[in-house]
Amino acid sequence: MSEPVVLVSARNLRKQFGAVFAARDITVDIHAHSVSGLIGTNGAGKTTFVNMLTGYLKPDQGQIFFDGHEITGRPPREITRMGITRSFQIPQLFDSLTALENVETALGIVGKPLEQAEEILARFELTPFADALAGILPEGVRKLLDIALAMVADPRVLLLDEPTSGVDSSEKFEIMDRIMKIVREAEVTAMFVEHDMEVVRRYSDRVLAFYDGSILAAGAPEEVMRDEKVLEYIIGRPLQAGRPAQAQVVQEGAHA
Repeated sequence: MSEPVVLVSARNLRKQFGAVFAARDITVDIHAHSVSGLIGTNGAGKTTFVNMLTGYLKPDQGQIFFDGHEITGRPPREITRMGITRSFQIPQLFDSLTALENVETALGIVGKPLEQAEEILARFELTPFADALAGILPEGVRKLLDIALAMVADPRVLLLDEPTSGVDSSEKFEIMDRIMKIVREAEVTAMFVEHDMEVVRRYSDRVLAFYDGSILAAGAPEEVMRDEKVLEYIIGRPLQAGRPAQAQVVQEGAHA
């Protein structure tokens, strides 16, 4: 069996905001075609890590490599053209345009035929919303549309910042099923920031647990979920027998 191919590599990444370290010597390899869940409490460094990988933040120290090429500090558009795209915790849509027009706009930006827009909406099961304004769509649909726009460029790496936040609990698995089906079919390497531990268990091949700007643990979901430090600092432990267990949803926050 051949060794897994390292597609994204971070080496000794540091990022500091005043006296606060958002990233402390982060070193990690991401294998091609894998799905990684990023967990951690508010302010742990997850989104800072994603922002550095996608060019929205420049690390103070360290290097980032994509497919063997250094991309440290390159602007977001250049990184997107190279094959790394992302969605956002708050969907970045043109609210005054319809869902179809949003996809057509994204296709125009990357120089692809606008005729592909209806096919892309169909892949994400968004055809019923084609003529609806993006600004009035349900939050789950907005999330899917934002991810559809990120997939327009046929990325090799897709980063998702809290794909189920703000989504009704009854819909989150349906949304993740759609996303992961498309990711697997397209053989895209994916990383997603998530606070719901059941979503992480169900959809991740590997989990990166962030704490205080560092990766506290990395490995298979069940392995990381049993890690003593992860239980203590991130997930929390069940309460004593006879009392309800702590909810395994990590506190959400915009600056994670």
